[in-house]
Amino acid sequence: MTTRSTAEADAPKVARRKAWPALLTMFLGSFTLVTAEFLPPGVLTALAHDLGVPEGVVGLSVSATAFTALIAALALGALFPRIDRRTLLIWLTIAAAASNVVVALAPNIALLLIARLLLGLAVGGYWSMALVIASQLVAAERLGKAMMIVNAGTTVATVAGVPLGVLLSAAAGWRATFVVAAALTVATAVAVRMILPPIAPSEGVGFAALGAALRAPGVALGLVSVVAVIAGHFAGYTYIRPALDELLHARPAVIPVLLALFGIGGLIGNFVVGSLADRRLGTLLIAVPVAIGVSLLVILAAEALPLPGYLAVLVWGAAFGGILNLVQVWASRMLPERMEAGGGLVVGSFQLAIILGSAVGGRGVDSIGLTATYGFAALAAIVGGVLVRASLIRAPH
Repeated sequence: MTTRSTAEADAPKVARRKAWPALLTMFLGSFTLVTAEFLPPGVLTALAHDLGVPEGVVGLSVSATAFTALIAALALGALFPRIDRRTLLIWLTIAAAASNVVVALAPNIALLLIARLLLGLAVGGYWSMALVIASQLVAAERLGKAMMIVNAGTTVATVAGVPLGVLLSAAAGWRATFVVAAALTVATAVAVRMILPPIAPSEGVGFAALGAALRAPGVALGLVSVVAVIAGHFAGYTYIRPALDELLHARPAVIPVLLALFGIGGLIGNFVVGSLADRRLGTLLIAVPVAIGVSLLVILAAEALPLPGYLAVLVWGAAFGGILNLVQVWASRMLPERMEAGGGLVVGSFQLAIILGSAVGGRGVDSIGLTATYGFAALAAIVGGVLVRASLIRAPH
């Protein structure tokens, strides 16, 4: 009895001692996977030319990744309910590395798209495991700060990883860029094996657990609201370049600066929201989505005075940079006993929102115009924020 009590008392100290290096390893994983996920748009023209296909077909590589990421986020934990999560993470990162190698060697678009489907499985599985892994590394009241570190990899990939990949592509070719991405992913797998401690599966894993999680009070409403917010964001962000041109009349030399400003805002937002999410969850669940919606509206109204529109781009980036962190903390509050199922549902919702937002945004721009599309995107983000906050009222206490 005494031995067991001593071990239980020491366990949190061991976890704390390993937590920061382990979280930095998770940061590395999110950086490498997201960089690989969004490399194709950055090398679109060269890739399409070499493979002899239209640029729109190459654009399907991002949609293909998002589609299989959606499936993996919902199903992977259920298919492997007993395997150690560190082991599963290693295999997922190896799969991502293999995907990048195949893309680098692909002689045609068909093989490239198949490889991107494999990357989607790795991305969706990785993110669905991230929340439960972080929850076993830190105390519940510090989960927001832990996810802040993990999610920073996504923002750094957007701000630095993808642009550096584009520069490398210009110097050495897009195939070399994917070889480098594969090497970084292998390094991630090694780091996971060496630094991350074994992670047992959480309670409530499996398809039945997913169904039970969806039936928990407030969860379905919250997830629908999350889809609305993220789809609103992507309906606007997918067409941010023409929006900066047509709505803000930004000069060609200014547009890259504004895009960088969006990315810098995302990095700031990740750390600010992450540091506050544990203590100010309810307030932020409304404030952050509303900030996205209001930013879109300001961009619409800033034609005569572009400076407010430029500031809105920064605020928009900051709000989106913090929202994944925020929703993950929301899931941990709504489903404290089904953390892995909650993480899978959140990641699945994000991937679904990416697909819907990009598709609806494209259809909207073609049919009702850029201005109306941005208006509807803003409305979706604001209404979604109000509803996801309402779902928190039903969280277990």
